[in-house]
Amino acid sequence: MDASATPRILHIDETDSTNADAMRLALKGEDLPLWVIAGRQTAGRGRAGRSWVSPEGNLYTSIAFCCSAPMENAGQLSLIAGISLLEAIRASTDLAQDAPLRLKWPNDILMGAAKMGGILVESTSARGSPGFLAIVGFGLNLSSHPDDLGRTVTSLSRHAQAPTPTALLASLAEQFPRWLDIWRNGDDFAAVRRAWMERAGPIGEAMTVNSKDGPISGTYRGLAETGALLAEVDGQVREINHGDVALGGADAYDGDA
Repeated sequence: MDASATPRILHIDETDSTNADAMRLALKGEDLPLWVIAGRQTAGRGRAGRSWVSPEGNLYTSIAFCCSAPMENAGQLSLIAGISLLEAIRASTDLAQDAPLRLKWPNDILMGAAKMGGILVESTSARGSPGFLAIVGFGLNLSSHPDDLGRTVTSLSRHAQAPTPTALLASLAEQFPRWLDIWRNGDDFAAVRRAWMERAGPIGEAMTVNSKDGPISGTYRGLAETGALLAEVDGQVREINHGDVALGGADAYDGDA
C-alpha cells in the first residue's frame, strides 16, 4: 500500500459495523485501499465475536486493502495495527511522554492497566490473488468509555486533550501504510517485532492467558519470530498463538470497550 497516496475515506453517521461495511464494499469491487469511519456503531465487534460498545464521540474505523503477503502472515497485521494506532495517538495529542500508553498482545491499546482501544483483523482470499483481502478495524475510546463492564477501561480524554475521530483517523491513515511498508509483507517482520516489544510491557511481567486448554499463568518473554506470544510457564518458555491475556496474574478475559 502506497504510504504517500491520499487515502479514500467513507464517512457514515451510523452503521452496524465498520468492518462489515469495509468487507462488503471491497467485495463489491470498490477501489482499494478504502477507509470507513462511523459516528457510532450499532453492532460493533471485538475479538471472538464479542460486542464492542460504540457511543458517539469515539473512533470506529476500518480499512480494506489487498495485501500481497502470504495468508499465514495475516495475524501479524494486528501487531502492525497496534503500533500504528499508538503512534497516531502520540502524533495527534498532547499526551505526556511518560504517560503509560502501551500495547498488550495481541490487539489491545492500554493506558497503564486500563484498556483504551482494540484491533479486529479479518481476511479472505477473495480479491487477494496473490495474497488476500484484509480488513483491519480500529476502535479507540476518545471521549468516553463504559463503566459497567466489570474490568478496567479508560478513554483518552482522561489523560489528554482528545482529538476528534476524524483528526485521529487522519494521523492513523498516515501511520498504518508507513508501518505496512516497514513490514514488507512479512519480509521484515523483525523490525515490526522490535517496535511492538518497545511499546509493550517489560520482560518478566506477570500475566495469565486464557487459552483453549484453560488458564495459563506465567511471565511475559516477548514475541516469537512469527508474532506469537512467548510466556515462561513453570520454567519453560511456551509459544502461544491464541488466547486472551490479563496482566498481573488476574483472570484473563478480553474486555470490549
